[in-house]
Amino acid sequence: MPDLLPSYINGAWVLPAGGESFSCINPATEEVAAQVALCGAAEADAAVRAARAAFIGWSTTQLAERLALIEKLIAVFERRYDEMVRAISVEMGAPHDLSKNAQAECGPGHLKETVKAARELEWERPIGRGARIVREAVGVCVLITPWNWPINQIAAKVGPALAAGCTMVLKPSEESPLSAQLFAEFCDEAGFPKGVFNMIHGLGPAVGPSLTAHPEVDMVSFTGSTAAGIQIAKAAADTVKRVAQELGGKSANIVFDDEGLEGAVKRGVRHCFNNTGQSCNAPTRMLVQASGYARAVEVAREVAAKVSLGDPLEPGGHLGPVVNKRQFDKIQKLIEVGMSEGATLVCGGPGRAEGFNRGYYVRPTIFADVTNQMTIAREEIFGPVLSMIPFADEAEAIEVANDTPYGLAAYIQSQDMARARRVARAMRAGSVYLNGAGQDYCSPFGGYKQSGNGREWGEWGLHDFLEVKVVNGWGEGD
Repeated sequence: MPDLLPSYINGAWVLPAGGESFSCINPATEEVAAQVALCGAAEADAAVRAARAAFIGWSTTQLAERLALIEKLIAVFERRYDEMVRAISVEMGAPHDLSKNAQAECGPGHLKETVKAARELEWERPIGRGARIVREAVGVCVLITPWNWPINQIAAKVGPALAAGCTMVLKPSEESPLSAQLFAEFCDEAGFPKGVFNMIHGLGPAVGPSLTAHPEVDMVSFTGSTAAGIQIAKAAADTVKRVAQELGGKSANIVFDDEGLEGAVKRGVRHCFNNTGQSCNAPTRMLVQASGYARAVEVAREVAAKVSLGDPLEPGGHLGPVVNKRQFDKIQKLIEVGMSEGATLVCGGPGRAEGFNRGYYVRPTIFADVTNQMTIAREEIFGPVLSMIPFADEAEAIEVANDTPYGLAAYIQSQDMARARRVARAMRAGSVYLNGAGQDYCSPFGGYKQSGNGREWGEWGLHDFLEVKVVNGWGEGD
């Protein structure tokens, strides 16, 4: 049995007094990968108070000093990079190549971009008749992160919070504790002052309210489900905390019938299945122009037939399992709902993937003849399941794409760039991707509607952790 993973409070490793633990299960083997010592309200309070005690000292340090410590953190991360790659593959099933080239890489990637953005940000400037704008740390922050891209979200929150001069309590998902534990070790080794960075392991219902409603917390940054985000916003409301949220998505991928259709469909299927479909911005609704729809369905079938699944610890282009049994069961239920509501099962379907007698391996599944009112087109499935929907013309494509409570991302595929740009402007989504384009770390990431509020990454990530003060009567000079 693995040793209990402790929390990190006020510069020390702490095992909670309650004695409760959580078993993180390796989704490929269904064996225990880690035992987490669970914190409760007492540890949550201790972590917040440690952050509060450290705030004045940290927030008044010179920016150069804060950034130098972040650069030490980057150096530790890069030296121990392979440990992070393995941790992510073990805890949530990300295939080795994805973990190495994307999942773990988000850590130093975001931290480096944060340092660059902080150096370029105009922290103070004159305004009006002798006044001055000053940007300063918002205060003590609670950072709650998910399991699906664990280090991406940790680094995208911790990095800008540190640079801004905030102190913090990180509450990672109990499903992905190994990567968070390593990150806390990296912070400890980098030498941040006591109380600046704290991390507690715990179940959301047990420690979440203690953190989000705490009177000494100034800001909550949360990534996760929309349902959980609503509860967090309600808990934070009584103390008028700032709340930044990146929530769910049901992103449309609009494929127009031009010479790029086949390549666009291939790219769209692979993107939907990336990370075994466990990405909030996955293009899970493929809208295809009716004149090319039949061919698109066949291309999608051909791509899916070539998808392989395998051991997350092995190199290769395969998919891994989904994160846990609860998620596996949810996906199975939604696949069955799709079939019962009349969608055409093109490939995949319910049941464990062929060739596996253990592990939470979902059969990569494609549905055709989906309408936008079907459950599989409305709900976030968070698995390798693609819904294909025909549309008649540009106006209908825009209408269907925007007909969702979410607004995280949208994807547009057309060789007619004037049309692609025109449709991009019509999308009610925080990020729009044309013809397979990716997103840089410097770009804002976040959503419209029930996909959340605020923006992360780069300069935009810094803004969430900064207050804006105007000092009137400052006068001329420094």
